[in-house]
Amino acid sequence: MENIKENRQTSKRKYLNLGVREKTIFSIGLFVFFFIAILVWGSFIGEDDLYVDLLNKLQAPSFAHLFGTDWVGRDMLTRTVKGLSISMKIGLLATFTSTIIAIFLGVIGPTFGKKVDSVVTWFIDLVLSVPHTLVVILISIAMGGGMKGIVIGVAATHWTSLTRVIRAEVMQIMESDYTKIARNFGKSNWYIAKEHVLPHVIPQIIVGAVLIFPHAILHEASVTFLGFGLPPHEPAIGVILSESMKYLTSGDWWLAFFPGLSLVLVSMMVDRIGKNIEKLINPKTAYK
Repeated sequence: MENIKENRQTSKRKYLNLGVREKTIFSIGLFVFFFIAILVWGSFIGEDDLYVDLLNKLQAPSFAHLFGTDWVGRDMLTRTVKGLSISMKIGLLATFTSTIIAIFLGVIGPTFGKKVDSVVTWFIDLVLSVPHTLVVILISIAMGGGMKGIVIGVAATHWTSLTRVIRAEVMQIMESDYTKIARNFGKSNWYIAKEHVLPHVIPQIIVGAVLIFPHAILHEASVTFLGFGLPPHEPAIGVILSESMKYLTSGDWWLAFFPGLSLVLVSMMVDRIGKNIEKLINPKTAYK
């Protein structure tokens, strides 16, 4: 027992003695591990694991069912993990698509002249002028709902902030000497964008893409909760929360508490990953 305590104290001292960079890398690795674990675990949960057990319906949290059971006896921990994995997959697809849109618009605006930049700025303001949730609902309905509709809806509304960041960075790069020299040597706009602009905005792209993810999964869950996202037979977090509302008045609090808390924690976890990556890229932010 004494050796175990000594080992724990030694590990704790080692962690406390780590620098800001080492602690940041350690926390990123820890968060990424949990993220991948949830994604993989949820992917291996099939319909057979979500079986109905009417003899154990509406059971409070216990050692047998850590998150309790729902109104037909399904294990809420299994449903929650499955729902999180679905939301995370949608978030990853929407984030990837939004990032591609942001890179394209953020780079071509300042690179291809004032007219193109004015069109890009107008388009950003247009998308920002309409509430995201409303746009996601309209696109999801127009696409017939389901995962395809919700991914397109979320992706079409979450590129604006990253586009502004990339555009501001590109505007500074275009004023630098090496881009002016490249233009004087007759290099095309596409060449300047590919060789001189994109390599310098990769850090902003990585951080921005990671920070898009929490907003994407929260919007997906909220739209699904309202009934305009994933279909009711999908064990998504939004569906679980929507179904649990009718049971909260009878005291079955765990039906909404654990899925909602899990969604918030995953969002906070990914947000922390993005901020820690930003600390590595820009060490000045580590002391703010």
